[in-house]
Amino acid sequence: MDRTGIIVVSLCAVLLVFWFYEQRKEEERWQQQQAQITATNIVEMAPTATASPGGVGPTFTSPFDTNIPETTIVLTNAHARYTFTSRGGGLELVELLDYPETISARWKTQNTSSSNGVATLNTRAPVPVLAILGNTNLVGDGNFDLARTDDGVRAEKLLPDGLRLVKEFHLSSNYLVDASVQLENTTDKPLMLPEQEWVVGTATPMDVDDSSFSYYGGAMWFDGKSVVNRGVSYFNTNTTTLFGIIPRTPTPEYRAGDGNVVWAAAHNQFFALLAMPEKPAQQVFARPVVLPPPAENPLARLVGIETALIYPAQTLTANQAVERKIVFFAGPKEYRVLARVGEEFQNRADLAMQFGFFGFFAKALLVAMNWLHDVTTLGYGWVIVVLTVLLRAVFWPLTAASTRSMKRMQALAPEVKALKEKYKDDPQKFTQKQMELWKKNKVNPMSGCLPMVIQMPVFFGFYAMLRSAIELRGAHFLWVADLTKPDTLFMIPGLDFPFNLLPLLMVAVMVWQAHLQPPSPGMDPAQQKMMRYLPLMMLLFLYNYSSGMALYMTVSTLMSVVQNKLTRTMQKTAAPVLTPPQKTKK
Repeated sequence: MDRTGIIVVSLCAVLLVFWFYEQRKEEERWQQQQAQITATNIVEMAPTATASPGGVGPTFTSPFDTNIPETTIVLTNAHARYTFTSRGGGLELVELLDYPETISARWKTQNTSSSNGVATLNTRAPVPVLAILGNTNLVGDGNFDLARTDDGVRAEKLLPDGLRLVKEFHLSSNYLVDASVQLENTTDKPLMLPEQEWVVGTATPMDVDDSSFSYYGGAMWFDGKSVVNRGVSYFNTNTTTLFGIIPRTPTPEYRAGDGNVVWAAAHNQFFALLAMPEKPAQQVFARPVVLPPPAENPLARLVGIETALIYPAQTLTANQAVERKIVFFAGPKEYRVLARVGEEFQNRADLAMQFGFFGFFAKALLVAMNWLHDVTTLGYGWVIVVLTVLLRAVFWPLTAASTRSMKRMQALAPEVKALKEKYKDDPQKFTQKQMELWKKNKVNPMSGCLPMVIQMPVFFGFYAMLRSAIELRGAHFLWVADLTKPDTLFMIPGLDFPFNLLPLLMVAVMVWQAHLQPPSPGMDPAQQKMMRYLPLMMLLFLYNYSSGMALYMTVSTLMSVVQNKLTRTMQKTAAPVLTPPQKTKK
């Protein structure tokens, strides 16, 4: 390695370590901010958190009268277990039987998963799904009469002012729960109902070590045209955001909508609670709430994002009753399942996948990946390899043409240099003659960039797909324990820095490929050397990202190296015919 290479590698290593420790500091700051969130963040009827005697941990006060014994009913189907509670008269917990709670990396020495061992929704949330919050005239002591029906659960409560609330829940397929709420005025006088919050659920971390929640968790809603997502960072009470430089004002709550809330969701990276009312709700509301600490870590300070549908105040005439129906999706953010739900209810539920701007490519890649997995029965790691090879094969003609054009351009460099010298006083004439020379020799100056431009949407589609595909959660590949997480083999002693092998292999292959790539004509030699080591910067973006992305980039670059060598071999037997340089007239 030359001097330039040593400098670039050293600089990238320093930047990588600096970036990692800054990320660690940012996570620590976020955890400290969680501990600082108090009852002032939470409106009436939400739980409060106060310091317990001795400072061991917070003491949580329930919004319901806990002197009344709690009744729970558990219903189970093939894929989930649902726990309903009398406190709030709603769905307290959803346990997804097909998904483990925690996928630990190999270097971890301790398993932080709880005793049930499965992924859960609304975990340790202060209120259940479909709790109806408002003033005391609407809520009372918050306790309902809970009873099992032939095919579900019924929760009923009669308030002192004569308002009767009746909720019914029925399990369905595709992780769906059909719910209905009846609000009945049992008196012979008009009854004023205040504005109501109908709780969709609380987005919570998947486990105590779920660092992804700060990036992917939060509240989301769909207005019939577009999706709005409000993640944890939106409510961050942090006073600084970027390395302690940029100040930020706390955001205690979020409210939006104007009679157009088609659905609203509380979600984390891979799971979602999604409420789909029969008729669009008036508004959506979200706020941060303090979560009770898990039993295995009583000192943990965790915050969730509670999402609710807002229904406006109204007056019920004597003996009038109104009924609203809501279908809840409580399950994994699996595209095939959400697409079926979206087709059934015509509400684009699949947009909860958060594919973003490159959603078309992300969906196409995810569908292709699942199809290959089903047809070949290969593990998802090998499916990524096969899919990458197929993509490179599709782009092969374009890449080969680009390489040939760049070779011709490199061979014409001496003539271009001569033209530049000849027309040094007339740049416009030089450009004209250069373009004529390239045209005669079938050289396209844009051909070198074209393959990259065309493949960029595929790259970003892969990026979006891999961060959302629950199919890859817990998927193994060689030494990789989970394709959605870094492939950390161990922590480097003394540095507490993860050793991730796959990103290192990826960058090594990319540097190799850069050395094989012909330099651009006219580029400064020092700049050429710097460009060869530019792939090292990818470490800053992908070192701690999902190993599935690093696997895709490694295989894709290896295929590029193979294609480069094949093109060189083919060109040895068919050297480009170049126009001989024209002699200058004396």
